[in-house]
Amino acid sequence: MTSTRTDRPDATRTWRPAGPVDVRRTLGALGKGPYDPAHHVSTDGAVWRTSRMPSGAVTYRVSTADVELRVEAWGDGADELVAEAPALVGGDDEWSGFEPRIPLVARALARHPGLRLPRQRRVFETLVPAIIEQRVPGVDAYASWRRLLRTHGEAAPGPTPVPMWVPLAAEEWRALPSWAWHRAGVDPGRSRTIVAAAQRAPAVQRLVDRSYAEVSAGLRSLPGVGVWTAAEVLQRLGDPDAVSVGDYNLAKDVGWAFDGKPADDDRMLEILEPWRGHRGRVIRLLYADGALSRPRRGPRITRMDHRRR
Repeated sequence: MTSTRTDRPDATRTWRPAGPVDVRRTLGALGKGPYDPAHHVSTDGAVWRTSRMPSGAVTYRVSTADVELRVEAWGDGADELVAEAPALVGGDDEWSGFEPRIPLVARALARHPGLRLPRQRRVFETLVPAIIEQRVPGVDAYASWRRLLRTHGEAAPGPTPVPMWVPLAAEEWRALPSWAWHRAGVDPGRSRTIVAAAQRAPAVQRLVDRSYAEVSAGLRSLPGVGVWTAAEVLQRLGDPDAVSVGDYNLAKDVGWAFDGKPADDDRMLEILEPWRGHRGRVIRLLYADGALSRPRRGPRITRMDHRRR
Protein backbone atom coordinates (compact mmCIF):
# COMPACT_ATOMS: atom_id res chain seq x y z
CA MET A 1 0.00 0.00 0.00
CA THR A 2 1.43 3.39 -0.94
CA SER A 3 1.79 6.20 1.57
CA THR A 4 0.60 9.76 1.15
CA ARG A 5 2.33 12.24 -1.11
CA THR A 6 3.25 14.38 1.91
CA ASP A 7 5.81 11.83 3.13
CA ARG A 8 9.26 13.37 3.26
CA PRO A 9 12.07 11.54 1.46
CA ASP A 10 14.67 9.71 3.51
CA ALA A 11 17.47 11.16 1.36
CA THR A 12 17.77 13.83 -1.32
CA ARG A 13 20.40 15.16 -3.67
CA THR A 14 20.47 18.07 -6.10
CA TRP A 15 23.24 18.69 -8.61
CA ARG A 16 24.00 20.47 -11.87
CA PRO A 17 25.10 18.07 -14.64
CA ALA A 18 27.83 19.04 -17.09
CA GLY A 19 25.37 19.10 -20.00
CA PRO A 20 21.70 18.58 -20.82
CA VAL A 21 20.07 15.41 -19.52
CA ASP A 22 16.78 14.03 -20.77
CA VAL A 23 15.79 12.18 -17.61
CA ARG A 24 12.81 10.43 -19.14
CA ARG A 25 14.66 9.01 -22.14
CA THR A 26 17.85 8.25 -20.21
CA LEU A 27 16.16 6.30 -17.42
CA GLY A 28 13.68 4.90 -19.91
CA ALA A 29 16.36 2.41 -20.96
CA LEU A 30 15.85 0.74 -17.56
CA GLY A 31 12.07 0.43 -17.83
CA LYS A 32 10.30 -2.70 -19.01
CA GLY A 33 7.27 -1.60 -20.97
CA PRO A 34 4.58 0.99 -20.30
CA TYR A 35 3.20 -0.81 -17.23
CA ASP A 36 6.44 -1.74 -15.48
CA PRO A 37 5.68 -2.00 -11.73
CA ALA A 38 9.21 -0.75 -10.99
CA HIS A 39 9.17 2.25 -13.37
CA HIS A 40 6.71 5.11 -13.79
CA VAL A 41 6.70 8.57 -15.38
CA SER A 42 4.34 10.88 -13.52
CA THR A 43 2.29 13.66 -15.06
CA ASP A 44 4.84 16.27 -13.98
CA GLY A 45 7.55 14.51 -16.01
CA ALA A 46 9.42 13.06 -13.05
CA VAL A 47 10.66 9.48 -13.30
CA TRP A 48 9.89 7.12 -10.42
CA ARG A 49 11.79 3.86 -10.05
CA THR A 50 12.30 1.14 -7.49
CA SER A 51 15.38 -0.93 -6.81
CA ARG A 52 16.97 -3.17 -4.21
CA MET A 53 20.20 -1.83 -2.76
CA PRO A 54 22.50 -3.85 -0.47
CA SER A 55 20.97 -1.91 2.42
CA GLY A 56 17.39 -2.58 1.34
CA ALA A 57 14.52 -1.58 -0.90
CA VAL A 58 14.31 1.93 -2.32
CA THR A 59 11.93 4.08 -4.31
CA TYR A 60 13.44 7.10 -6.01
CA ARG A 61 12.12 10.06 -7.97
CA VAL A 62 14.30 11.96 -10.46
CA SER A 63 13.16 15.36 -11.66
CA THR A 64 14.54 18.37 -13.52
CA ALA A 65 14.35 22.00 -12.42
CA ASP A 66 15.96 24.48 -14.80
CA VAL A 67 19.52 23.16 -15.23
CA GLU A 68 19.57 21.08 -12.05
CA LEU A 69 18.60 17.50 -11.38
CA ARG A 70 17.06 16.36 -8.12
CA VAL A 71 16.66 12.87 -6.73
CA GLU A 72 14.47 12.01 -3.76
CA ALA A 73 14.60 8.53 -2.25
CA TRP A 74 12.53 6.57 0.26
CA GLY A 75 13.33 3.31 2.03
CA ASP A 76 16.28 1.55 3.64
CA GLY A 77 18.37 1.90 0.46
CA ALA A 78 17.82 5.67 0.10
CA ASP A 79 21.29 6.86 1.12
CA GLU A 80 23.04 4.38 -1.16
CA LEU A 81 20.82 5.30 -4.07
CA VAL A 82 21.36 9.06 -3.90
CA ALA A 83 25.12 8.52 -3.64
CA GLU A 84 25.17 6.93 -7.10
CA ALA A 85 22.38 9.02 -8.63
CA PRO A 86 24.54 11.17 -10.97
CA ALA A 87 26.02 8.09 -12.64
CA LEU A 88 22.58 6.53 -12.84
CA VAL A 89 21.38 9.37 -15.09
CA GLY A 90 24.47 9.40 -17.29
CA GLY A 91 26.94 11.47 -15.30
CA ASP A 92 29.72 9.01 -16.18
CA ASP A 93 28.69 8.69 -19.81
CA GLU A 94 31.92 9.11 -21.81
CA TRP A 95 31.53 10.73 -25.23
CA SER A 96 35.19 11.10 -26.16
CA GLY A 97 35.89 9.87 -29.67
CA PHE A 98 32.28 10.03 -30.76
CA GLU A 99 31.57 11.69 -34.13
CA PRO A 100 28.15 11.67 -35.84
CA ARG A 101 29.88 11.17 -39.24
CA ILE A 102 26.70 11.17 -41.35
CA PRO A 103 23.57 13.37 -41.45
CA LEU A 104 21.32 10.55 -40.16
CA VAL A 105 23.21 10.33 -36.86
CA ALA A 106 23.95 14.07 -36.67
CA ARG A 107 20.25 14.82 -36.94
CA ALA A 108 19.40 12.35 -34.16
CA LEU A 109 22.04 13.87 -31.90
CA ALA A 110 20.82 17.42 -32.58
CA ARG A 111 17.25 16.43 -31.73
CA HIS A 112 18.17 14.49 -28.58
CA PRO A 113 21.16 16.24 -26.97
CA GLY A 114 20.11 15.11 -23.50
CA LEU A 115 20.04 11.40 -24.23
CA ARG A 116 22.60 9.76 -21.95
CA LEU A 117 23.51 6.17 -21.18
CA PRO A 118 22.50 5.28 -17.61
CA ARG A 119 24.88 3.39 -15.36
CA GLN A 120 22.84 0.96 -13.31
CA ARG A 121 25.03 -0.75 -10.70
CA ARG A 122 22.74 -3.63 -9.70
CA VAL A 123 24.03 -6.21 -12.17
CA PHE A 124 21.90 -9.14 -11.08
CA GLU A 125 18.79 -6.96 -10.91
CA THR A 126 19.47 -5.87 -14.49
CA LEU A 127 20.15 -9.42 -15.64
CA VAL A 128 16.84 -10.95 -14.54
CA PRO A 129 14.50 -9.02 -16.89
CA ALA A 130 16.99 -9.50 -19.73
CA ILE A 131 16.71 -13.26 -19.26
CA ILE A 132 12.92 -13.01 -19.17
CA GLU A 133 13.11 -11.27 -22.58
CA GLN A 134 15.06 -14.13 -24.20
CA ARG A 135 13.40 -15.62 -27.28
CA VAL A 136 9.97 -14.04 -26.72
CA PRO A 137 8.26 -10.87 -27.94
CA GLY A 138 8.85 -7.87 -25.71
CA VAL A 139 5.16 -7.51 -24.89
CA ASP A 140 5.09 -11.05 -23.47
CA ALA A 141 8.30 -10.55 -21.50
CA TYR A 142 7.01 -7.30 -20.02
CA ALA A 143 3.79 -9.04 -18.98
CA SER A 144 5.76 -11.81 -17.24
CA TRP A 145 7.94 -9.27 -15.42
CA ARG A 146 4.81 -7.40 -14.33
CA ARG A 147 3.10 -10.55 -13.02
CA LEU A 148 6.16 -11.69 -11.11
CA LEU A 149 6.73 -8.36 -9.36
CA ARG A 150 3.08 -7.71 -8.54
CA THR A 151 2.56 -11.21 -7.19
CA HIS A 152 5.85 -11.87 -5.42
CA GLY A 153 7.59 -8.50 -5.05
CA GLU A 154 7.63 -6.10 -2.14
CA ALA A 155 5.40 -3.02 -2.18
CA ALA A 156 7.50 0.05 -2.90
CA PRO A 157 8.31 2.37 0.00
CA GLY A 158 7.36 6.02 -0.18
CA PRO A 159 4.62 8.12 -1.80
CA THR A 160 4.51 6.52 -5.23
CA PRO A 161 1.99 8.14 -7.60
CA VAL A 162 0.72 4.67 -8.61
CA PRO A 163 1.18 1.30 -6.89
CA MET A 164 4.74 0.12 -7.50
CA TRP A 165 6.77 -2.92 -6.51
CA VAL A 166 10.44 -3.61 -5.79
CA PRO A 167 12.32 -6.30 -7.76
CA LEU A 168 12.90 -9.52 -5.86
CA ALA A 169 16.17 -10.27 -4.08
CA ALA A 170 18.29 -13.13 -5.39
CA GLU A 171 17.18 -15.48 -2.62
CA GLU A 172 13.55 -14.71 -3.46
CA TRP A 173 14.07 -15.54 -7.13
CA ARG A 174 15.72 -18.81 -6.07
CA ALA A 175 12.77 -19.70 -3.84
CA LEU A 176 10.02 -19.19 -6.44
CA PRO A 177 8.22 -22.50 -7.07
CA SER A 178 7.74 -23.83 -10.59
CA TRP A 179 4.05 -22.93 -10.58
CA ALA A 180 4.91 -19.25 -9.98
CA TRP A 181 7.03 -19.14 -13.12
CA HIS A 182 4.37 -21.02 -15.06
CA ARG A 183 1.60 -18.61 -14.01
CA ALA A 184 3.79 -15.68 -15.02
CA GLY A 185 4.32 -17.15 -18.49
CA VAL A 186 8.04 -17.94 -18.07
CA ASP A 187 9.07 -21.29 -19.53
CA PRO A 188 11.33 -23.72 -17.61
CA GLY A 189 14.41 -22.84 -19.67
CA ARG A 190 14.35 -19.16 -18.74
CA SER A 191 13.35 -19.82 -15.12
CA ARG A 192 16.27 -22.24 -14.72
CA THR A 193 18.63 -19.62 -16.11
CA ILE A 194 17.40 -17.03 -13.59
CA VAL A 195 17.64 -19.47 -10.68
CA ALA A 196 21.17 -20.49 -11.72
CA ALA A 197 22.18 -16.82 -11.93
CA ALA A 198 20.58 -16.14 -8.54
CA GLN A 199 22.70 -18.89 -7.01
CA ARG A 200 25.78 -16.93 -8.15
CA ALA A 201 24.35 -13.47 -7.46
CA PRO A 202 27.28 -12.26 -5.28
CA ALA A 203 29.77 -13.16 -8.02
CA VAL A 204 27.54 -11.54 -10.64
CA GLN A 205 27.40 -8.33 -8.62
CA ARG A 206 31.18 -8.25 -8.20
CA LEU A 207 31.42 -7.75 -11.98
CA VAL A 208 30.12 -4.19 -11.60
CA ASP A 209 33.54 -2.52 -11.38
CA ARG A 210 35.24 -4.70 -14.01
CA SER A 211 35.86 -3.70 -17.62
CA TYR A 212 32.95 -4.16 -19.99
CA ALA A 213 34.79 -7.01 -21.70
CA GLU A 214 35.19 -8.78 -18.35
CA VAL A 215 31.55 -8.17 -17.47
CA SER A 216 30.47 -9.69 -20.78
CA ALA A 217 32.69 -12.73 -20.30
CA GLY A 218 31.50 -13.17 -16.72
CA LEU A 219 27.85 -13.01 -17.68
CA ARG A 220 28.31 -15.38 -20.61
CA SER A 221 29.88 -17.92 -18.25
CA LEU A 222 26.46 -18.36 -16.65
CA PRO A 223 24.34 -21.21 -18.03
CA GLY A 224 21.77 -19.88 -20.47
CA VAL A 225 23.32 -16.42 -20.86
CA GLY A 226 24.64 -15.60 -24.32
CA VAL A 227 25.86 -12.60 -26.26
CA TRP A 228 22.41 -11.03 -26.66
CA THR A 229 21.58 -11.15 -22.95
CA ALA A 230 25.03 -9.92 -21.95
CA ALA A 231 24.74 -6.97 -24.35
CA GLU A 232 21.30 -6.06 -22.98
CA VAL A 233 22.82 -5.87 -19.49
CA LEU A 234 25.93 -3.98 -20.62
CA GLN A 235 23.81 -1.28 -22.26
CA ARG A 236 22.27 -0.56 -18.86
CA LEU A 237 25.64 -0.59 -17.13
CA GLY A 238 26.68 2.32 -19.34
CA ASP A 239 28.60 0.54 -22.13
CA PRO A 240 28.35 2.83 -25.19
CA ASP A 241 29.51 0.08 -27.56
CA ALA A 242 27.19 -2.80 -26.60
CA VAL A 243 25.17 -4.14 -29.53
CA SER A 244 22.46 -6.77 -29.08
CA VAL A 245 23.64 -9.23 -31.72
CA GLY A 246 21.02 -11.91 -32.23
CA ASP A 247 18.07 -9.59 -31.66
CA TYR A 248 15.02 -10.49 -33.75
CA ASN A 249 14.49 -6.96 -35.11
CA LEU A 250 17.62 -4.87 -34.54
CA ALA A 251 19.73 -5.90 -37.56
CA LYS A 252 16.72 -5.63 -39.85
CA ASP A 253 15.97 -2.13 -38.53
CA VAL A 254 19.56 -0.95 -38.91
CA GLY A 255 19.73 -2.35 -42.44
CA TRP A 256 16.52 -0.61 -43.41
CA ALA A 257 17.78 2.76 -42.06
CA PHE A 258 21.15 2.57 -43.82
CA ASP A 259 20.61 0.33 -46.86
CA GLY A 260 16.88 0.60 -47.44
CA LYS A 261 16.48 -3.14 -46.84
CA PRO A 262 16.70 -5.50 -43.84
CA ALA A 263 20.17 -6.71 -42.86
CA ASP A 264 21.56 -9.65 -40.92
CA ASP A 265 23.85 -9.35 -37.90
CA ASP A 266 27.06 -9.41 -39.98
CA ARG A 267 25.86 -6.58 -42.19
CA MET A 268 24.66 -4.61 -39.15
CA LEU A 269 28.09 -4.83 -37.54
CA GLU A 270 29.69 -3.79 -40.83
CA ILE A 271 27.42 -0.73 -40.96
CA LEU A 272 28.18 0.23 -37.37
CA GLU A 273 31.95 -0.34 -37.57
CA PRO A 274 32.84 3.35 -38.18
CA TRP A 275 31.35 4.11 -34.75
CA ARG A 276 33.20 1.33 -32.90
CA GLY A 277 33.37 2.32 -29.26
CA HIS A 278 29.98 4.03 -29.58
CA ARG A 279 27.93 1.57 -31.62
CA GLY A 280 25.35 1.14 -28.88
CA ARG A 281 25.06 4.90 -28.54
CA VAL A 282 24.32 5.26 -32.24
CA ILE A 283 21.54 2.68 -31.94
CA ARG A 284 20.02 4.49 -28.94
CA LEU A 285 20.09 7.83 -30.76
CA LEU A 286 18.53 6.43 -33.91
CA TYR A 287 15.78 4.63 -32.02
CA ALA A 288 15.03 7.82 -30.06
CA ASP A 289 14.75 9.71 -33.33
CA GLY A 290 12.47 7.13 -34.93
CA ALA A 291 15.05 6.33 -37.60
CA LEU A 292 15.04 2.59 -36.83
CA SER A 293 11.42 2.01 -37.66
CA ARG A 294 10.99 -0.15 -40.75
CA PRO A 295 7.64 -1.32 -42.15
CA ARG A 296 6.63 -4.55 -40.40
CA ARG A 297 5.51 -6.64 -43.40
CA GLY A 298 7.32 -9.90 -42.75
CA PRO A 299 6.67 -12.66 -40.21
CA ARG A 300 6.88 -11.71 -36.57
CA ILE A 301 8.26 -13.79 -33.75
CA THR A 302 5.76 -16.42 -32.66
CA ARG A 303 3.98 -15.60 -29.42
CA MET A 304 3.50 -18.50 -27.00
CA ASP A 305 1.50 -18.40 -23.79
CA HIS A 306 3.58 -20.63 -21.54
CA ARG A 307 0.89 -20.52 -18.87
CA ARG A 308 -1.20 -22.86 -21.04
CA ARG A 309 1.53 -25.42 -21.63
